[in-house]
Amino acid sequence: MRRVEAIVVGVGGMGSAAVYHLAKRGIDVLGLERFDIPNAEGSSHGVNRIIRLAYWEDPSYVPLLRRAYELWRVLEHETGDRLLHITGSIDAWPPDSQTLRGALRSCAEHHLPHELLTARALKEKFPGYRLPDEMQAVYQPDGGFVLSEQAICSRVAAAQTLGASVHAREAVQGFQPDGDNYVVQTERAAYRASRLVLTAGPWLGKLLPELRDLAEPERQVLLWAQPKRPE
Repeated sequence: MRRVEAIVVGVGGMGSAAVYHLAKRGIDVLGLERFDIPNAEGSSHGVNRIIRLAYWEDPSYVPLLRRAYELWRVLEHETGDRLLHITGSIDAWPPDSQTLRGALRSCAEHHLPHELLTARALKEKFPGYRLPDEMQAVYQPDGGFVLSEQAICSRVAAAQTLGASVHAREAVQGFQPDGDNYVVQTERAAYRASRLVLTAGPWLGKLLPELRDLAEPERQVLLWAQPKRPE
């Protein structure tokens, strides 16, 4: 049975970050992924994901996001891969929506550069957008996108350079506590570690039955559109 200091189950957007940062701390880490790296079965597949500072869920996210921006630049410097693209971003909702109020609250509490635009003002500033008259938009110049699948690959490659082991196409069947350690059983082998990180996304409820009713996967529909007139 192979012994490591830490095992990360699921090497997607979250798991690749865990493997990379554990390896940076000098920890002997093993990442286990049931599919390919990357793959189309998790929440980070596709070309990109939006990133912006003004999270509507709660202003307490903003310091975490500022740190995330810093860490993306560090990873880019280490790997030579460009991952974070700052383009400005637009979030649009009806004026009475919780999401609009939450985004403006984050902007106000953390003094984030932004513009609140009516549908008409948005069309004048960015002619490609034609929203219903009753909608409003928050423009954030610091917003943009991260190349999500490339980011997974970059983190995994950087972690491997630092000595991490990452196994693709090796599904975890379960784990058991063993004193101060954990024994993780896959379809190929058993591994022992003193630290276990579970970033298995929609499979988390299968690994932790007590979370089955809480960790319920939901489908998030994304759309990438190509303008007929890019200019």
